[in-house]
Amino acid sequence: MLTLNKTDLIPASFILNGVPGLEDTQLWISFPFCSMYVVAMIGNCGLLFLIRYEDALHKPMYYFLAMLSFTDLVMCSSTIPKALCIFWFHLKDIGFDECLVQMFFIHTFTGMESGVLMLMALDRYVAICYPLRYSTILANPVIAKVGLATFLRGVLLIIPFTFLTKRLPYCRGNILPHTYCDHMSVAKLSCGNVKVNAIYGLMVALLIGGFDILCITVSYTMILRVVISLSSADARQKAFNTCTAHICAIVFSYTPAFFSFFSHRFGEHTIPPSCHIIVANIYLLLPPTMNPIVYGVKTKQIQDCVIRILSGSKDAKSYSM
Repeated sequence: MLTLNKTDLIPASFILNGVPGLEDTQLWISFPFCSMYVVAMIGNCGLLFLIRYEDALHKPMYYFLAMLSFTDLVMCSSTIPKALCIFWFHLKDIGFDECLVQMFFIHTFTGMESGVLMLMALDRYVAICYPLRYSTILANPVIAKVGLATFLRGVLLIIPFTFLTKRLPYCRGNILPHTYCDHMSVAKLSCGNVKVNAIYGLMVALLIGGFDILCITVSYTMILRVVISLSSADARQKAFNTCTAHICAIVFSYTPAFFSFFSHRFGEHTIPPSCHIIVANIYLLLPPTMNPIVYGVKTKQIQDCVIRILSGSKDAKSYSM
């Protein structure tokens, strides 16, 4: 009787098949993906440069924005270059360990994206509800600690994914119908029991996403109560305007995330696999692309800094709208 060691059931590599059912159009799909990736890289690198070198942006709100930009850069760079290699050059192979590393980075930084959005909601809450104590409550050491805590939360909760995935035997082939290594997509290639993987994945989604959404909801409920109580219409409008960019960032991040999460669990047999894959990529690409644009358009101080740099002027006020 032939016996197999565990190592015999671990493939040397996986084959990422791209977007199933749309193989003939993947070249055309790649162009909007590439365009969005270029915009994301330029926009987020530009924001990081501005926040690093412009003293006017050395404030809590912009430090959190820098965290968001860094997270967005890592998040989209973990997936899109490999996806473009699949679309353009048919380089579909990815090593097993490389697949686990990509999975770790994707899930860690999507979790961190959610955490940073939650921190930015708390930042808006403090800025509007306690304006006189804003800089005291959100001092630089506090910002550094909560940012580190958000990163460590993601790392500690995602590390078990790699071990849970690596322990599985893989005897259903090595063709992965995806553009990147997603936890459950890889686990479904296993002939072992993946119930633990599914339960832990759901638990992590609730611990990270559920907690962050709850904090965001509570923060904006408190903000709304304070804003409505303001007697001046101009003051109410100004308070709402300071939250517009952040609300847009929440919509861009959570809308495709919710669609991807619920469609995988409740629409697996009714929604085409190609739709799942495209939405999963949009989930990782849309926030990095749109966040710099929204904050650039909606934040006057960022506009002033950009105008000063482009014009070479020392005083941006004379150029502000």
